Amino acid sequence: MITTARIFGVEKKTNQDKIYFDIKWVFIIVIIAFLVIFQVFPLLYLLIRSLFPDGTFTLNGFKRIYSYALNWSALKNTIMSAGLAMIFGILLAFPLAWLVGRTNMYGRKFFRTLFVMTYMVPPYVGAMAWLRLLNPTVGNLNVFIQRIFGLAQAPFNIYTLGGLVWVLTTFYYPYAFITISRAMEKMDPSLEEASRISGASPLKTLRTVTLPMMLPSIVAAGLLVFVAAASCYGIPSIVGAPGQIHTVTTRIIDYVYIGSQEGLTDATVLAVFLMALALIILYVSTVPIGKKQYITVSGKSTRPNIVELGRWRLPVTILVTIFALIVVVLPFATVFATSFTVNMGNPLSLSNFTTKYWKTILTRDAIINSTKNSFLSAILAATFGLIISCVMAYLLKRTKVKGKGIPDFLITVGSGTPSVVIALSLIMTMSGKFAINIYNTLAIMVIAYMIKYMLMGMRTVVSAFSQISPSLEEAAQISGAGWLRRFKDVIVPLILPSIVAGWFLIFMPSFYELTMSTLLYSTNTKTLGVELFTYQTYHSQQTASALASAILLMVILLNWLLNKLTKGKFSI
Repeated sequence: MITTARIFGVEKKTNQDKIYFDIKWVFIIVIIAFLVIFQVFPLLYLLIRSLFPDGTFTLNGFKRIYSYALNWSALKNTIMSAGLAMIFGILLAFPLAWLVGRTNMYGRKFFRTLFVMTYMVPPYVGAMAWLRLLNPTVGNLNVFIQRIFGLAQAPFNIYTLGGLVWVLTTFYYPYAFITISRAMEKMDPSLEEASRISGASPLKTLRTVTLPMMLPSIVAAGLLVFVAAASCYGIPSIVGAPGQIHTVTTRIIDYVYIGSQEGLTDATVLAVFLMALALIILYVSTVPIGKKQYITVSGKSTRPNIVELGRWRLPVTILVTIFALIVVVLPFATVFATSFTVNMGNPLSLSNFTTKYWKTILTRDAIINSTKNSFLSAILAATFGLIISCVMAYLLKRTKVKGKGIPDFLITVGSGTPSVVIALSLIMTMSGKFAINIYNTLAIMVIAYMIKYMLMGMRTVVSAFSQISPSLEEAAQISGAGWLRRFKDVIVPLILPSIVAGWFLIFMPSFYELTMSTLLYSTNTKTLGVELFTYQTYHSQQTASALASAILLMVILLNWLLNKLTKGKFSI
């Protein structure tokens, strides 16, 4: 009789005196070690450093940093701008998600793609666009409105808290739109059907049935928008800083750039606020709210009801089209037009047209090298991140090992941690003080990207694993295939579209990332996001617009490629 003992992945068959080592445990141990070294330890050290700046416990750092009027103002601006962006984002996202997903509005598929377009685009590109449109002196939209209505002064000023909230809203509402749309797709339509059978109108059904059922998802989506807006750096630095509207992220980076030990301590104290805020929101959205979300999901396959808009179909479509033109098309078109403009004070015309800025971005060595760095770091982050995602998906869906939720939780925390906090914690711990020195290298940027964006790829692969029956893998195991062979020959071919999608979901935000790159780059590791930000802030806005347009085209091309490679199953 063969007796088998399994201890930490080692299988011993006593009648053959052979030991078989299960290689998946090597991957699991490596993943946990990676997360502990490069995420848990740096974040814990950041917290300890804020409480023990000189080796002894003190809260003087917190008292001092928040006694400065500018920091207190930044704190209030962060909460106010993120809070308003959350509210307005939900007010935009919910009706749009309902119209696109639950009604017979014209062009639903087209509008769905268009509304998530800003999700794929770097937020700082949106800031550049609205800067050109709503500048109080030469903004194209302001000038146009002034001429039409004969106004003496510009109706809008982008360099205000209201301008900051507007840009944050237009570029973060897709987070809520995507979350709410997916929840609507999974919602059991039987209650809505019962409401309609009882004689309720579509609007009353929406108000009394759909909205209450969707409330947990709406709150979760709103919290997601809040933490994304609060931890954003690109938009506040481009839109807010010129108008003296500072936020916590801009103040953190200002302190880091001071270069002194005191500056780094002050940055750490501010970073702790963002980290605590993100952790609280992460807990609220995943524990009490996350549990309530499943109450509205049916256990069987469902198809949501399509509401007939009747005579409102055309007016609603026109209204949504106007919204899309203003919020999506107009900003991107403005950036594209600026890239061909000689004199930004005049409208684009044949006499004011040039291609020299496009020639600049295609020939200048610094930009070419930054593009190479962005591609290389994004490819490495996406590849290693996807390997971890696949192993984690297998661990979560195919094993019953205790503690498997720990690395899943850590990856989730990493995704929810503000980018500036991740970068600052890595700077403080990976500069040689603790035997690891990867500061000013591409490696530290790759690690930062993985920590921040790995969850996006992992959730995609985990979802695919859930749809595959374990019996297929068990058949291969009975045939004698080891874990790696089963994974390569059975699992990978079945989830390949999800693997491709997960890779792109990590690659794209890593490719144009700005916040972490601003703190982590060196002369030799400058990335495309940093290059664009530098041109926009210090050099040529036309060159920055050309570079931003190139990034937009790249993102659209990658989305098209993703759609083709996955045969229409996935796109952003």
